[in-house]
Amino acid sequence: MSIIQAIILAVIEGITEFLPVSSTGHMIIGSSAMGIAEQEFTKFFTVAIQFGAILSVVVLYRKRFVQSWNFYLKLLVGFLPAAVLGKLFGDQIDALLENVLVVAVSLLAGGVILLFVDRWFRKTETRGESDVTFPAAFKIGIFQTIAMIPGVSRSAATIIGGLTQKLTRQAAAEFSFFLAVPTMLAATLYKLHQFYQNGNGLGAHEIGLLAIGNLVAFVVAMLAIKSFIAYLSRHGFRMFGVYRIVIGLVILLLHFFGVELQIL
Repeated sequence: MSIIQAIILAVIEGITEFLPVSSTGHMIIGSSAMGIAEQEFTKFFTVAIQFGAILSVVVLYRKRFVQSWNFYLKLLVGFLPAAVLGKLFGDQIDALLENVLVVAVSLLAGGVILLFVDRWFRKTETRGESDVTFPAAFKIGIFQTIAMIPGVSRSAATIIGGLTQKLTRQAAAEFSFFLAVPTMLAATLYKLHQFYQNGNGLGAHEIGLLAIGNLVAFVVAMLAIKSFIAYLSRHGFRMFGVYRIVIGLVILLLHFFGVELQIL
């Protein structure tokens, strides 16, 4: 992997991680187009740079992260379903990660749902992020487990989960950001453990790429989060649904025309 390729992947990560468009689908296209999807370091890199994206949430919402312990307990409650199911069904999830068609279909199905989300929840958006209860946090966490299916989008699943708990669009998006912190941190640490367990190592070049990737992901994610909240408050989810459908169709067309796409 070159520095330019690392920057491109980090930009993709920063833009797509917190938007309801599936970062997995975009990473498939990006890494396959650059011919580096099969590299073991690429698979590790795409997870490790999530740390930069996580840090952007903590910095942007730093006042929220110095609240009472209830805030962290709610995040723990929301994180537990994904942690338990990930542990129990890790092999099955890994098998799904190898199926390009699963990603494409998930993108398409999620896109269709996002076309109608604004209409479904327009009259129920009454609660702010601070109104999230422990049962609501757990239910949103259940929705997050759906994102174990590649292409679903963790952000889309948890935001919709928040809307089912009568949160406003902004509040649902913000709680989704917060819930990403323990979830993505756990995924990063697990991937790091796997990387070393498989006998891999990091040289000076790889460490430099990780530093650059995390920095770029951090900056881009901050801009993406701010833009997303502003857009979401004014326009809702419809355009994200249209975009997902287009990306899903692109992946399907590439697949059926014989273009080899490698799942990360």
